[in-house]
Amino acid sequence: MKNKAVLVLGARSDMARAIALAFAQAGHRIQLAARNADNLSGDRDDIALRHNVDVTIHDFDVLDTPSFDGFIQALPELPHIVICAVGLMGEQEENARDMTAASRVMRSNFEGPALILSEFANRFESRGSGTLVGISSVAGDRGRATNYIYGSSKAGFTAFLSGLRNRLAKKGVHVVTVLPGFVATKMTEGMDLPEKLTAAPEEVATAVRRAVEVKRNVIYTRPIWRLVMFIIRAIPESIFKKLNI
Repeated sequence: MKNKAVLVLGARSDMARAIALAFAQAGHRIQLAARNADNLSGDRDDIALRHNVDVTIHDFDVLDTPSFDGFIQALPELPHIVICAVGLMGEQEENARDMTAASRVMRSNFEGPALILSEFANRFESRGSGTLVGISSVAGDRGRATNYIYGSSKAGFTAFLSGLRNRLAKKGVHVVTVLPGFVATKMTEGMDLPEKLTAAPEEVATAVRRAVEVKRNVIYTRPIWRLVMFIIRAIPESIFKKLNI
């Protein structure tokens, strides 16, 4: 599967850039989308020069849902693969006390990504082919005191992707859920992350490309996360609420 158009939403993040590079290396045309897309011109030129593929940049605001149809219509072609790497963590203390901040986190991680992928899902279903990839989070596997605003929005996104995959299973459209675990990016810079549980952006990118190629459904970047989250989900609520993690 080469020479397909791959759209990366939220293309400014370290993880998204690594994903774009991974697909460009495999010979795919790349569409980079983010707010203030002109700032992506350096990434566009770098990816195109490295891998000799066509790369275009496009303005996209995940919170501006009325613009979604026009955004898709303006793309040079309907992509075959759409990867949604949009996300916003915010600060839990601020999110818990400021409804505006909490709403922005929830909309950035769930509402916007779900609605833009829905728009592509309908078009892919009509065409009878395509792949949708959503970057969710292990934080959505169980609510925790330290990030439940972010985690709950990712939980919603994970459930949405599961339902979308079920809906499109017989329509020629595949849906991949990516649960990266900890990733060493600008967003996590300064955090004390365990080395064995922390992936590099390039590691996530390779896992995503492989998942698309072999049609995986749900992937954790590092397999150890399956065990970690199984244990966390298995802790009784009466005990879990005392841990305050």
